This record gives sequence, structure tokens and C-alpha cells, in this order.
Amino acid sequence: MDALALTFSSGWASGINTYLVVLVLGIADRAGSFSEIPDVLGRWDVLAAAGFLYAMEFIADKIPYIDSTWDAISTAIRPTAGAVIGVLLAGDASSLDQAVLGVVGGGTALLSHLAKAGGRLALNSSPEPVTNVVASLTEDAAVLGVVWFSLQHPQAAAAAAGVLLLLGLVMLLLVGRLVRRGWRRWKQKEPLHQRA
Repeated sequence: MDALALTFSSGWASGINTYLVVLVLGIADRAGSFSEIPDVLGRWDVLAAAGFLYAMEFIADKIPYIDSTWDAISTAIRPTAGAVIGVLLAGDASSLDQAVLGVVGGGTALLSHLAKAGGRLALNSSPEPVTNVVASLTEDAAVLGVVWFSLQHPQAAAAAAGVLLLLGLVMLLLVGRLVRRGWRRWKQKEPLHQRA
């Protein structure tokens, strides 16, 4: 049950910032005695690669439109990483358990990635970069908090991740409705040259 909860939490977090998840889990594996974290995440080469990619994402995520380009590139990466982390967390469990945790990790990562990417597209309509910076820092803090909390209290962290996922999807639905409504209004306007 704890592996499933940890997979759900890390899956949600992977959809927001995969490289930070790998860093947190890898550092926790190196610094603590967390037997549920696979040793591969604590390898120096994995930590170095995750640190480099996190630094790139940290910068790209704060620049309007660059963040959406980064999110588009990450559409394949984040869910895949969530699934891989789920399989790794299953460890030596049966192949069915590995498959279940892989699907949970990848599916949760995909849903949270879609919510993040959609929300960022909406934020990019704002003419100033402050909203992107605040959103990015908030996401990083949430990922760090949920993953770290999941190491001590996996079921409570999974509940928190579930609430955050639900909020993100509801926000995405509301933004989608606003965009559709605006698009319909724009299409219904007559061109100026036809009004005369």
C-alpha cells in the first residue's frame, strides 16, 4: 500500500517537474535510510543529470512561451519518467505489481502534466512575467513538499497529491471553457468591412 501511495505522489510530482522528483528521491536515498527508494536514483551520474536538467527547467519554466515549449517537449518525458519511477518503486515485486505501479505513476504524471501545461498556456496570455515566476516557484515548492512528505507519510502525501491533481484538472476544465467561450465570441463578430 505504501508503494502505491508513494508512486501516486511521485507520479503527480513527475508531471509537474520530473527532474526535481528524481533529485529529491536520489538525495533522500543517499542521505537517509529509505529502503523503498531504488538505489539507482541515488547514483552520482543520475543525480548529476537530474540536477543539470532541473537547472535548465528552473530557468525555462519562468519565461513566458519558453515554458510552454518546454512543456510540449516534456509531454513524452514526464509521463514516461513517472511510469519508470513507479516500476522502480515496485522493486522485486511481481510483474503485475510492477505493471500496476507503472500505470499509476505514468497515468498520474500525464494528468498532472496536462493540468500544468494547460494552466501555463493560460498564464502566458498575461503580459508580464511575474505570474510565470510565481507559478513556477509554487509548483517547485509543491513538488518538493509532496515528495519529501511522501517519504515519511506516503498515504497522507498521496491524498494531498490527489487533491492537487483534482484542483489542477478542474482549473484546466474551467480555463478550457473560458477559451471556448472567447473563441465563439470572436468568431461571431462581423469583420469591419462587412458592416458597411
